[in-house]
Amino acid sequence: MHPPKILLIRGRAELDVVEGIPDEFFQANGTYTMTPEQRVVWEAEVRSLYDGMVRIAVTPTWAKPIDFETTLPSAVEELVRRRDERTRS
Repeated sequence: MHPPKILLIRGRAELDVVEGIPDEFFQANGTYTMTPEQRVVWEAEVRSLYDGMVRIAVTPTWAKPIDFETTLPSAVEELVRRRDERTRS
């Protein structure tokens, strides 16, 4: 979707080696448009490719949402500021 919505997170990350494919992998990929039949085939294909995965768990110490409507990344804010200065000159 546009504009994108992102969440920046800083904190402690822990890696957890998982045998097989964790359920949350399939839940996170549930936004893809496919028929129930296509989804069954896709999940089987994913399971055939990977013996396991690594789950990353983050305990946040800082977070910042960016929605590109009310907030922008600081680098983009700086570019907008410079552009505005050029157009005023």
